[in-house]
Amino acid sequence: MTDRAVDAAAVGDSFSGDMSMVGLFLEADLIVKLVMMILIFASVWSWSIIFEKRATLKKLNKRAAKFEDSFWSGEPLDKLYQRVKKGAQDPVIKSFCAGMEEWNNGVSGGVPAKESLQASLKQRVERAMATVINKEMNTLERGMTFLASIGSTATFIGLFGTVWGIMNSFTAIASTNNTSLAVVAPGIAEALFATALGLVAAIPAVLAYNIFTNSLDRYADRLDAFVSEFSAILSRHLDTQENDTARKVA
Repeated sequence: MTDRAVDAAAVGDSFSGDMSMVGLFLEADLIVKLVMMILIFASVWSWSIIFEKRATLKKLNKRAAKFEDSFWSGEPLDKLYQRVKKGAQDPVIKSFCAGMEEWNNGVSGGVPAKESLQASLKQRVERAMATVINKEMNTLERGMTFLASIGSTATFIGLFGTVWGIMNSFTAIASTNNTSLAVVAPGIAEALFATALGLVAAIPAVLAYNIFTNSLDRYADRLDAFVSEFSAILSRHLDTQENDTARKVA
């Protein structure tokens, strides 16, 4: 009985008693340490994506609102195009410039008189703008897959560390044949810390993914609405040209 008590005391003495986060990390098993490091890295990377996405979307929406004010101010589109193409580019301005470039190429020899040619020109303009928008949205969505992956897997990675820590606790119990807290507590504490790190990494990632997904969807809808508005303006311009031509013929 004395030998068992000595063994339990020896195991308890091997643990420094530091229950802080740093202490739990330093006292953890190598596998549990690896799990913790992975989760800490995932959390830091997730937060860097969160801050970058938040700043980017805020800036893009602000610039889109400013451009839309200029677009609907009555300024001639050709003049607006010459002004904005020399400045900083964002998805709205890039799509506008792509549409104007395709339009200018299509009317370089004069506005098409045939309705079929006018329809073809409108389709090319819309296609050019849609291509730019798809490319820009793919760029904006970078990092979202990582957030989704961390949100869905971090808890399981933490759970693996938890299971491993509990296994170490049972191993300590088996080797000492003693169930005192001095034997069980260190492994359980490490296991629970791994679980906590998994939740710390997963919860912000899930929330940020849902928020940014909605924000990106709204921004994409804003771009699509702009394409529709731009196409409607071109249609009115083509109709005006067609009516002017008909009057001259008459």
